[in-house]
Amino acid sequence: MRVAVAGASGYVGGEVLRLALGHPEVEIGAVTAGESAGTTLGAHQPHLPTLADRTIAETTPEQLAGHDVVFLALPHGRSAELAAQLGRADGTTDTLVVDCGADHRLTDPAAWQRWYGGEHAGAWPYGLPELPGARERLRNSRRIAVPGCYPTASTLAAFPAVAAGLVEPDVGIVAFSGTSGAGKAAKAHLLGSEVMGSATAYGVGGGHRHTPEIVQNLATVSPEPVRVSFTPVLAPMPRGILAVASAPLADDGVTEEQAREVYAKAYDAEPFVHLLPAGVQPQTKSVVGSNSVQIQVVVDPDAGRLVVTAVIDNLTKGTAGGAFQSVNLALGLDETLGLPTTGVSP
Repeated sequence: MRVAVAGASGYVGGEVLRLALGHPEVEIGAVTAGESAGTTLGAHQPHLPTLADRTIAETTPEQLAGHDVVFLALPHGRSAELAAQLGRADGTTDTLVVDCGADHRLTDPAAWQRWYGGEHAGAWPYGLPELPGARERLRNSRRIAVPGCYPTASTLAAFPAVAAGLVEPDVGIVAFSGTSGAGKAAKAHLLGSEVMGSATAYGVGGGHRHTPEIVQNLATVSPEPVRVSFTPVLAPMPRGILAVASAPLADDGVTEEQAREVYAKAYDAEPFVHLLPAGVQPQTKSVVGSNSVQIQVVVDPDAGRLVVTAVIDNLTKGTAGGAFQSVNLALGLDETLGLPTTGVSP
């Protein structure tokens, strides 16, 4: 498949290209960007030496046309208009368009208006294959909405318990993210001198745009309305997410062994999700560069709560890896093709 990447100079674009180089069915076509157009890819992605001499083209429909797959690694609000010019959204076009931004994740126009503003561009099949029913919607699709990185980790931590009725549908999530999750643009609060040795919560009190996406995901598996309190934390690391999800047990008599059985059943056949042995807590460093998810399940008997910890690499499983996982499904390929399951250490 001939692949184009729009937004190739950013962190997500670079991760898409890294994975594309390791995918046996991929030929890399156009690499495009906005302000970086006219420069070489090596100036922005020095870790991709085989592509270093490529000149970045301007992101236009003409540059992206004629590819089998187009990845849109663009800020929210920019993907929808461009995607509309790449073929029909009813699936009758041969081009598979993959939106790594937020434009097509939310199904509720009112939620989009509240959290992002502007006209809702419509929802596309959601690229989290582990979520019940998602694989069926992704197969043969020609449009994919890649989940946000926080919703990926948070949903995988919480949904088995919500789906099984193990907990009340009132979930609290605190998630720590590396600075690459904020993108590559220069921002004062992301300077090394500001980040190193410090952790900062933001979007506190229901103020983060990923909250409705997490609610939307958990609502698909819950017979009752779902409430989510989500607190993101900027951590002094370049990449990775650690999400801690907690909810009241539906039955105080539930044991940790029973809770672990629920998660073992949910993820037993999943190639990228790993339930760790009891007593072993996930670490972000264990999944860096991989499409893997590591999860631990604990019952706090005194508080009557379930506590689940999940770690992912925000750029791999959280974005580009999840995107390729979904592309493989859409094109009838092995879901795991070209995706690393092992991290790097230290």
